[in-house]
Amino acid sequence: MSKALPQPSALVTRRHQPIMVTEVLRCLRPQPGELAVDCTLGGGGHACALLDALQPGGRLLGLDVDRFELPRTEAALRALGFGPECVNVRHASFAELPAVLAAAGIAQADIVLADLGVSAMQFDNPERGFSYKGVGPLDMRMDPSRGESAAALLQRTSAPELAGFLSKNADEPHANVIAELLKQKPLSTTHAAERQVRMGLNRAIPALSKSDVKRSLRRTFQALRIAVNDEFAALDALLLALPTCLAPDGRVAILTFHSGEDRRVKKAFQQGFRAGVYAAVAARVIRPTKAETFANRRAASAKLRWAVRARA
Repeated sequence: MSKALPQPSALVTRRHQPIMVTEVLRCLRPQPGELAVDCTLGGGGHACALLDALQPGGRLLGLDVDRFELPRTEAALRALGFGPECVNVRHASFAELPAVLAAAGIAQADIVLADLGVSAMQFDNPERGFSYKGVGPLDMRMDPSRGESAAALLQRTSAPELAGFLSKNADEPHANVIAELLKQKPLSTTHAAERQVRMGLNRAIPALSKSDVKRSLRRTFQALRIAVNDEFAALDALLLALPTCLAPDGRVAILTFHSGEDRRVKKAFQQGFRAGVYAAVAARVIRPTKAETFANRRAASAKLRWAVRARA
């Protein structure tokens, strides 16, 4: 009889709904006694489901670059009975996975999971500056203690460079117009940036519908966030390191939320399969069910891909 898939209901709240949990577990096939790495611990929903399946004897190492949410998630996992013997957390980017494993005395992992989306806790907190739906500083840093804010990036970057970010990071069709708008005056808040782009697009391209302008706003904020956090470089580093971090027959699953991420994951997995690094990879992308997208609109853009490390 097959083992029932665990459900992470204990860590599902109005603020945190882990995406495609059932599909992730089916791809990763966690077994008791195995070692898993959750490269993007976030609110802990995926980690909780993995931990349930890894017991008895299994362990999970959770990484997250967000030093503010990390202690809260660790406390929540501890409150559910997952002690240091089965779960440990590290403040680190998934780009640092090899170094984190080495520091923990771990040669290779049986399971690696990366959920590349911005967590609800980050997105819904106006002080983090990820969304224009609330008024806050134009920050967007995953780790506010490192690097420069989106406001600082806008000030030091030229219009042509900004247009490049908008095209590369979000496939924005009006990249040149928006780049010029963002350089017209200093912008320090999410509200100011939203207003500058929205009103500027309406003036510059009157034929755009409200929905078109809204999509351009979402893409603009996405492109800036990716640039601020150098997200593509971090993902490339993870994809390059994965084969050495996975044990033979080890499984990896990656959730992406826009085409730039998905293209990188698909290409890396397919190249690894052709080279014999991976014994199997997802033949096609896995999407959330209609029921999930109806219940959680954040899931609508999610794409899941998986790979299995070859034995030799």
